[in-house]
Amino acid sequence: MADVEVSSQSGGYDVELFVETPDYDLICTICQGVLRCPVRAACHHIFCKKCILQWLKRQETCPCCRKPINACMIFVMFKLSKSIGRMKIKLCVCALLQCKNEIRGCAVTFPLSEQYCHSMSCLYELIPCPYQGCRAQLLRRDLDAHSRHCEHWRQPCHMGCGTMLSHRTRAQHNCYMQLKQQYEARRRNHGAIAAALQKKMRRMQSTMTHMKRQIGLICESLEVMDDLNEVEEDLGEGSSSSTGTSGSDGNI
Repeated sequence: MADVEVSSQSGGYDVELFVETPDYDLICTICQGVLRCPVRAACHHIFCKKCILQWLKRQETCPCCRKPINACMIFVMFKLSKSIGRMKIKLCVCALLQCKNEIRGCAVTFPLSEQYCHSMSCLYELIPCPYQGCRAQLLRRDLDAHSRHCEHWRQPCHMGCGTMLSHRTRAQHNCYMQLKQQYEARRRNHGAIAAALQKKMRRMQSTMTHMKRQIGLICESLEVMDDLNEVEEDLGEGSSSSTGTSGSDGNI
């Protein structure tokens, strides 16, 4: 009975599961089953979450109105999901649903309304190891035991120093020494930065001194040129005066 209740095409519930015929508004237009984990697209059409995500892998348009939609703009309708979960199901089918992980050993049964909650906590659900780099797939109930031996296990120090520890480094870890090393490393880094800034400031001061010297030389050159221009003007005026006086004497 693991998946008898799910529509054969995709993610919805089989219409025949329910005592009363579900309203048309509760039918997923993709799988033609009763909405399972209903979500609403930006165009306001509602589908099973699994159905619409599979659809969007092929084309990013609404199956009903063909308007553009994407996976980031779909919203879970929790109230509608709860309403569907409260609908009566046929006793001749099964008053309680069987966990999909029955084949792995789960013997739990539950009403339709609790199916999602159980799937999120089932101890027989096959899940990947949460630690980066580990490719192990294991039952949820075995996760704690696996974590105690996983070579990819990483956790921050519980004392709050911020060091990420592995099983190999956890036994030798010393918060005081670690913090001291971090302090020394930061002090050396800050010292190197301060030395670089001082060196840069000295270069800038040297450049400014050189520029001041150049500006001073330019100013001196300009003053000399002004003096020369004044001398040339004075000489020009004197020459004109002499010429005029000579002309007057000749006429006499």
